[in-house]
Amino acid sequence: MSLPLKQKKDWAKLLFIKTSMSQKEIAKQVSVTEKTISDWINKENWRKLKASVIITKQEELSRIYIQINELNSFIEGKAEGRRYANSQEADTLTKLAAAAKTLESETSIADTINVFIEFTEWLKQEDFEEAQKFIEHQDGFIKFKLSK
Repeated sequence: MSLPLKQKKDWAKLLFIKTSMSQKEIAKQVSVTEKTISDWINKENWRKLKASVIITKQEELSRIYIQINELNSFIEGKAEGRRYANSQEADTLTKLAAAAKTLESETSIADTINVFIEFTEWLKQEDFEEAQKFIEHQDGFIKFKLSK
């Protein structure tokens, strides 16, 4: 199955940003030339993007929970009989809770690839030949997910 160029580019970008794979390895994974990968990296400034991607999903969830906790503490600090959220505070709490729920339940292709990478690294140590076979299957699965 051949993916459209845009999906190949998205996959290559994800691999470049999230892994330590070489440009040659990425090119092979997504079935494009090394020059194509190099062009994408340079024209779209992927190196800068890779350097700026420092917030993980868990860190973002942590920030949201801190904000929810801080807002709840503020509400609890109000005078007795006034310890409830006004409409703006309630709206903020609702939006923060929704954002947390989305982050907790969402499994992106990036999450899938990260799990595959971790598993493959472990499998390489256990059985290198099986890891090679598994990589072929995971690549097929990622192509399948990207084609949806």
